[in-house]
Amino acid sequence: MENDFLELQKLKPDIRELTLEKGIDYPSDEELLMLILNKGTKDSPVEVLAHKALNAINTSSKEDLVPSLTKIDGIGLAKALTVAAAVELGRRRNAFLKAVINKPKDILPYIQHYSIEKREHFVCVSLNGCREILGIRVISIGTVSRTLVHPREVFSDAIKEKASGVICCHNHPFGKSFPSREDLCSTAKLLSAGEILGINLLDHIIVSNSGYFSFLEHGLLNKEELVDR
Repeated sequence: MENDFLELQKLKPDIRELTLEKGIDYPSDEELLMLILNKGTKDSPVEVLAHKALNAINTSSKEDLVPSLTKIDGIGLAKALTVAAAVELGRRRNAFLKAVINKPKDILPYIQHYSIEKREHFVCVSLNGCREILGIRVISIGTVSRTLVHPREVFSDAIKEKASGVICCHNHPFGKSFPSREDLCSTAKLLSAGEILGINLLDHIIVSNSGYFSFLEHGLLNKEELVDR
């Protein structure tokens, strides 16, 4: 009987194989923790550790999480920090969800960190009709002075999310946040593409160590005016 059970366990796909096959959104919360913890101990299989770790996450404050995890037999400080880091990363990455953007400065807390990057990052923020953030994603990463971006890359995810508008952002690693000629031209193209798709380009914001530049605040969301400059 015991041998039959062991053989069944060998034949059953583990959560790593199933996740690779079905995608990262397939595992349950406990199974995600199994992937993070990787393995258990002789007395505490990874399934048991994941169950106890999830209870600790659900019942602990951010400050108490690591101490709560280390109280679980089989979870040392290294694993506790790994779990806590994964939880904090998830919290940071999703802190923007449903945040309402009424003016350019409202988006800065979610994109300002790109100002310290040493290469240009072009970022697209998609919003619904209530100006709530649906998603923030890096569209492309360029050099220290430029990044190439195509309208299809900017609007592809916005279309999937049924967004009503987008805010484009990129950083200037060196120098001021004032737009270059290329920035003006790319913004004009994005305005045209947005009009065709029915997804408004609500703003284009440039961030740098010296501050930010909003096309909306400077009255530069008009194609003709951008091209003439």
